Order: sequence, then structure tokens, then C-alpha cells
Amino acid sequence: MVAETGLRDRLPPHDTDAEEAVIGSLLIDPEAVLEVLTSALKADDFFREQNRWVYETCLALFDRGETINQISVAHDLARRGKLDDVGGPAYLSRLVTMLPTSIAAKHYANIIQCDAIYRRLIGAASHIVRKAHESGASSDEVTAVLSEAEALIASVRQTGTVRDFTHIKDLLGGYLDSIEAGAPLSAAQARAIRTGFTDLDQLLGGLKRGDLVIVAARPSLGKTSLVLNFARNSALGQNATVAFFSIEMAAEQLVQRLLATESGIDSTRLTFGHHTDREQRKVMQAMGVLGDLPVFFDDSATLTMSDMRAKAKRLQLERGLDLIVVDYLQLMSSGLRNENRVQEVSAISRSLKQLARDLDVPVVACSQLSRASETRASNIPMLSDLRESGSIEQDADVVMFIYREDRYVTREQWEKDHSGDEKRREYPAGITQVIVAKHRNGPTGTIAMRFRDRIARFEDLLTRPESDWEGE
Repeated sequence: MVAETGLRDRLPPHDTDAEEAVIGSLLIDPEAVLEVLTSALKADDFFREQNRWVYETCLALFDRGETINQISVAHDLARRGKLDDVGGPAYLSRLVTMLPTSIAAKHYANIIQCDAIYRRLIGAASHIVRKAHESGASSDEVTAVLSEAEALIASVRQTGTVRDFTHIKDLLGGYLDSIEAGAPLSAAQARAIRTGFTDLDQLLGGLKRGDLVIVAARPSLGKTSLVLNFARNSALGQNATVAFFSIEMAAEQLVQRLLATESGIDSTRLTFGHHTDREQRKVMQAMGVLGDLPVFFDDSATLTMSDMRAKAKRLQLERGLDLIVVDYLQLMSSGLRNENRVQEVSAISRSLKQLARDLDVPVVACSQLSRASETRASNIPMLSDLRESGSIEQDADVVMFIYREDRYVTREQWEKDHSGDEKRREYPAGITQVIVAKHRNGPTGTIAMRFRDRIARFEDLLTRPESDWEGE
């Protein structure tokens, strides 16, 4: 108890000398601001309020393209009514006099940042302690506190991180090293995550890290099955670590679909356990394959963006992370109070894009389409059909639609409509078009696949055998 009291009595981590050294550097050297800004030092990182005001003034002058020196800073502080509060012109003169050179400005900025992170960590820990004392003993409240704690720690970890320029030669060198190594790249080494479908990977160049990929369709056309196939293929083919957030379906149901996909046994027969001895052997073999895949499911029914960010960040720290899948976007909660659902979905799509950038992984999110496509003659979906928010189209790097002609035309109607054709196409049973309607960094196009509904498996249309996965 004495030790705890001593900790409470101590001032939070700070270094006033480092703060004054940074400000002094800015006052004596106009170029020092470039060094300090590349360290991502923020005004909120300063412990002493007076120093924070001076630093904010320096940044304001820089943003306006004005010179930063003792006179201009004093003038701007006086205009804002804060010159006397910081100690007057005498305080600024002392900072200029005490610092002979600005050569270590970035080093001092780093000290301030580290202390600020420690203060935020202490604040987060104090909040977690308070919540742990105040919350009830129900499992829901424990889960909520854990989620909030993870989000707080993740937010502290993300503060102050900034990437500087990298010369093209260094990037090319890394590429050449990987090629010369001769060994296949792991998902962590590869910049793109493969979907496992030849034509789709060729069109997209794989799923790019930092991209938000939307897979959209009307209900029951195979969105969940397609993204499950993405997860399975990338984990098996690249050893990619996948975080699969399912808000619509229980994790057990998803695993059963994967088991049907892997074993080739009808999912209904798996549900009721109606297996022959041969099928049982296939099931056990499939379980052996799937059990070794680095795929992690979270089926929390009420998932907020802060929950997802915290959980994904924790998985990245513990296991690494290469791909995030969300099923589906419209069932998520932003965790914020918005005026309407459209604003909330817009906030979610922006947050998913930011999550992809922050964690440097592709985020694949399923999305529902509006009924508009069903009122048109062709029924082929368009970008304007994305439900509840135009911002989904704006935020996404890739938007792909799933379209199945056999869902809109019966075999009998098909035969009737094509009876007079000389080169009559066969009825497109199970033929699925994956329409890449938006591709920010590449071409758009349509890929034909076969969807085997009973086992929830998508396959390349032309060359892949229907009985088994290629290469197995």
C-alpha cells in the first residue's frame, strides 16, 4: 500500500528541459521545424501547458508560411492573449540564450514523445483499474471491460507512429532480395494476399495490403462462402494469418461450411452426421488440413469498430496478421452516436479503410446490396446498389459483385428463351460471375467461376477439377 501511495504522489513522466530545448531549437533555427515535424511530435505531447502554447504557435506560423523566431512567436502569442501566461518575451529570450545549437532537436522531440506515451499509458491503466473496480460480475460486463482495455492500449500504441520517406532503391533492393532467395514468400513477406482463384488474382494482382475490398451481393448468392474460400486459400497457400469477424453467423456454422468445402461432402449431411465410412475418412482428413490453418474466428454478435481494432491488433502482436475478413459491414456498429444509419455506415467504411492502412493488411468486408438490382431487366448489380451509403464505394479500393443468372431465370424459361438459337448456351447452373466493378489501382472486369452450393465451394471455371482442390 505504501508503494502504491508513493506512485500516486509522483508527477507523471515528463522532461521540461527537453520541451524547452525543442522550442529553443525552433526559435533559433527555422529549418528545425522540419526535423521536429517528421518525428510526429504533437502539441498534446507537451507536459507543461505554457510550452504547449508556444509549440502550437510555432506550428501555426509554419502552416501560414511565416518565419519562426523569437519576435514572430512573441507577436502571435500576444495576439492570442497568451504571451504573459508563458512568461513574456523574457521566457523566449531565455530559451534562445540557453540553447547554443538546434542539432539535437529531433532527439529532444523523441524524449517528449516517449514521456507522453508513458503518460497516456498510465491514464489508460488508471481507467482500466477504475472500470475493473466499478463493473459487475456478469460475463457481458467482463467482456466489455476487456474490449475497452484492449482498445485503450491499442490506441496508446498507435500514437506517435509515423513513416518517413523510403528511397526507391531500398524498395527495389528488398524486391530483388526476395526474388534471389528462391524460396516462396510467406504472407508476411509478400505484399499481396492471393485469393486462390487464378483469373481473379491475375485481374487484381491479389489482395493488396492497406486496401479495403468490398464483396457485395443480394442475400444467398454466396458472399460468405466466397470470403471463406479467400480465407482458406490464403491460409493454406501462403500460410497467411486470417482474422475472420462474423456478425451474422456463428463460428461453428462457418467451420462446418469450411469442412464441407474441404471434404466435398454435402453440408446438410455434415449437419446430421449421415456419413458413410468413406465420407468419414474424408471428413477426418479435411479436419486435419483445416486444423493446421492460421485462421481465427470471432463471432461477437455486437461488434464495434473499437472492438475489432483492439482484437485485430492483439492478434497481430501475438501471431502476426495478414488478412481481415468482416461478414458483414451493415451489421457492424460504429460505437458512436450518429444521426442516422447512413452516417454510421459511412463511419464504419472509413474506419475499415483506416484499419487496413494502420495494420498494413487487406480488409475484405461483405456488404448487402439494395433491391434496386432486382427491379432492372438485367438484374446485374451496379455500384449505386451498395446499400445505405455511397461512402462505401468511395472508401473501397476494390468492389466486387457476385451475380448468378440461374437465380433469376429458371431452366424452363431459359430453354424457352433460347430455343431458336443456333449456338445455344447451356443453362448456367452454378455459374457465378464475380464482377470487379471498381479497382482503384488496376483494371476492372468479370470473372466466371463455378459455385457448388451444397459444399459452399467456389472453383476456377475452366481448369479446376470438381472432385478435389487442385494439387491435393
